[in-house]
Amino acid sequence: MGRQHVTPLLISVDERTVSPVIPLGLGVGGHGLTEAAIQEFVHRFPACLPIAEIDPMFTGPVAICRELVTPAGAIDNFLVTPSGLPVLVECKLWRNPEGRREVVGQILDYSKELTKWSASDLQREASRRVGRKGNVLLDLVREAGHDVDEVMFNDALTFNLRRGRFLLLIVGDGIREGVEAIADYLQAHAGLHFTLGLVEMPIYLTPAGEKLVVPRVLAKTHTIARTVIAVPEGMIVADEDEEGEGSFIPMDTPEKNEARERRRQIRHRFWTEYLRNLKLDDPEQMLPAPSLGGHVVFKLGAPGGSSWITVYRDARYDAVGLALSSNLNSPGERASKLLAEDARQISEELSGATVDFSGDRPDISQRLVVRDLEDPVEKERALAWLRERTNAFVNSLRPRIRSALQELATE
Repeated sequence: MGRQHVTPLLISVDERTVSPVIPLGLGVGGHGLTEAAIQEFVHRFPACLPIAEIDPMFTGPVAICRELVTPAGAIDNFLVTPSGLPVLVECKLWRNPEGRREVVGQILDYSKELTKWSASDLQREASRRVGRKGNVLLDLVREAGHDVDEVMFNDALTFNLRRGRFLLLIVGDGIREGVEAIADYLQAHAGLHFTLGLVEMPIYLTPAGEKLVVPRVLAKTHTIARTVIAVPEGMIVADEDEEGEGSFIPMDTPEKNEARERRRQIRHRFWTEYLRNLKLDDPEQMLPAPSLGGHVVFKLGAPGGSSWITVYRDARYDAVGLALSSNLNSPGERASKLLAEDARQISEELSGATVDFSGDRPDISQRLVVRDLEDPVEKERALAWLRERTNAFVNSLRPRIRSALQELATE
């Protein structure tokens, strides 16, 4: 069932009159607030954030500063709980559709940078921003009324930074439909133990001329934790694009490990170049992070991330390609099967692609083989083809998967 946004009502003290408040438009042309104003509001009144509904572990954070500088950029709002858990907030006015996609990458970049910091690093940068000497984080937490042991606080803060145990909040004044699906994008960052929440802050005008802010949670992720696999001594789990998913191989020599690392870096550079110049017509489609493996994925908004476009690089055959993918017996797979009725139109839109619904699972895919992926000219040809095909696949398949999911929801 979709969200229902109902306009709040003001009831007079004597309960004789009921007055609807007026929803204000977005941005400076409507409610008049800038992103800086929203940042200041969050900094002055952190209790406005509905954190308990997202992850109670982070309840009651103390606002430390705005615009905390990191190598990846400035964090809009930085807060910390008395137990040493960091809270990162990115504020966004949703006038620019590109911004809805980019803000996710921004806050993830900030969190990855913080995993390289210790409590001392964070104290130093917070002190610079606040203009106070000493352990400004501990001081502000104590000034907020919390009796905190310095050693335990610093140790916990360092531990949480290193583990990536953060609460990431994206706060906007009118998050549009489709943005909730960005949680799928976070699966590529499973090495961090974070929780993410999307908080909408619509603003209303009361009959007395006051502004009423009504925070509400639109989406949240469960904590995404690193998976630890126990394997027999002397064995390792191979990269799925090298040896097959989940297979075991003998521990390699230093020379083989060095060669494997070179291959990983080659793949990472390939995906970095691919994504750097990728232009998508669909402003809501989330972009993946550059991968060390043989593929990246574009999630299509199905529940549990169960439908996506796989974009791959196969160095063994000097090939690149794309395919519609889904989890077995999932909503994503059921939605992809419903695309059979549009097979002709999809074939026309994806010229040259395989569009086959005759098997147990749909096959919508396309592949290009070049002479040598390591040759700069051939690699650029493969990248250009892959970018153009990615845009075409997203344009053709994403709206159809979304419509099919809506159809399944009504059954």
